[in-house]
Amino acid sequence: MIKHYREHRQIMRVKRFIFYILSILEFLLVIRLIFKTLGANPRNAFVSGIYSSTDLFLIPFRGIFHTAISKGFETQSVLEPTIIIAIVIYAVIAWGIVKLIEISNNHV
Repeated sequence: MIKHYREHRQIMRVKRFIFYILSILEFLLVIRLIFKTLGANPRNAFVSGIYSSTDLFLIPFRGIFHTAISKGFETQSVLEPTIIIAIVIYAVIAWGIVKLIEISNNHV
């Protein structure tokens, strides 16, 4: 009984860790989406940091859709559907990993 409880707690920790990592990634991607859409200054250190830290996670999805650019007087608004696709796909991957962990735990 104690062994089962410890295993259950360990599995819960792993699941929480996966969702924690997903939450950080999703937050950064949403911030990038907001910055791009509102035309944030890419030369700003914070904005540049968000862009560079999320670039790697968008590589698999580049080229699926074209990027829409709207030029204003002072800013350039960019809609990158790639970001939206990445947000959805990474959430599904994390959910799938957690479900696989649950399935493998139930069959052991």
